[in-house]
Amino acid sequence: MFDALPIVYQDDTLVAVRKPSGLLVHRTALARGETRFALQCLRDQLGRHVYPVHRLDRPTSGLLLFALDPGTARTLGEEFTAQRVRKRYLAVVRGIGPEHEWLDAPLREEDAKRPKAEMPAQPARTEVRRLDSVELPVQVDRYPQTRYSLIEARPLTGRRHQIRRHLSGRGYPIIGDAKHGKGLHNRFFRERLDCPRLLLAAVGMSFRHPEHRATLYIDAALETDMRQLFERFGWSGHLPVDAVRWQSAAPSETLETRHAEPSCHECL
Repeated sequence: MFDALPIVYQDDTLVAVRKPSGLLVHRTALARGETRFALQCLRDQLGRHVYPVHRLDRPTSGLLLFALDPGTARTLGEEFTAQRVRKRYLAVVRGIGPEHEWLDAPLREEDAKRPKAEMPAQPARTEVRRLDSVELPVQVDRYPQTRYSLIEARPLTGRRHQIRRHLSGRGYPIIGDAKHGKGLHNRFFRERLDCPRLLLAAVGMSFRHPEHRATLYIDAALETDMRQLFERFGWSGHLPVDAVRWQSAAPSETLETRHAEPSCHECL
């Protein structure tokens, strides 16, 4: 059961919320039996129509942007399509990930009606950076110790499951990824570390506001389970917080606002 969505930013034209892991953005053909969606939650919460302008996979948590009118939805949709929206994710992966690397590997659609091999390979590029790592004195696979890394990922394109597929292809699958990950490590986190979910979160976004001549930067805090895992691994210094700032043409005009607590109840 999901409660009200935490609102990180809202004005007369758009609203940014934190979507919990496990919640679908909107109704799809694959959502048989589901009764709750982020679109419906936010519509009921605000008492007005809202319009999704992008999506997050069901198991991915974090920043989700909605427009409050069709014109804004169209404008923001064009910004996403033109790849002018900058996004930042945090992921927990198996192994000691690359210090800094550009993952440039074309991807084929996986869930199309045609066989994957028949689908055209589309350009896909992701910048990844290792922020921290940890070694646990536990044998999960072949080795007596097990290593995990905190990875910052910035996708330049928006292919389906891009970050998950790029990191897995590079040899650093995201923990909790049932399709592209490794079951032994997923099970270890689920049974021993209370983390049964995909450890991927959208924590930052920046874009040109449709009405203001300024760039809007939005950061989002992690859900409780990921936050507790960061604290357990000694990664507290990398915890994001809910924050909003504006930047106009002149850097001196930047205004930043931080929120110590979300503006409404956190989804569970």
